[in-house]
Amino acid sequence: MKIGELAEATGLTRDTIRFYERNGLIKSEAGKQATNSYRDYPEELVFRLNIIQQARDAGVSVSDIKAIFDALDGSCDPADAKLVVAEKIAELEASKQQIESTIAFFKQQLANL
Repeated sequence: MKIGELAEATGLTRDTIRFYERNGLIKSEAGKQATNSYRDYPEELVFRLNIIQQARDAGVSVSDIKAIFDALDGSCDPADAKLVVAEKIAELEASKQQIESTIAFFKQQLANL
């Protein structure tokens, strides 16, 4: 699939997809035709890009996402992989608790109006 098709399938811009590729979150292949410089993107990237975007929306940095994907893809030692993923889960859980506390506070303030 070409970058435009991938952008349409994910709702991301072409620039965002290129940014993720430059930062090692996704990979493309050289196009089948030698006469152009178009890149081919595998269909499986739609799911991966959706996960990346969800993580970004949750405040996870690109470097942390890369570390997690490297861990999950087997690019590092399994013990290190578990540590990276466990640390990120703990950070997200802490953020979740802070958000829930803030929501509860605002709900109370709204009820007092």
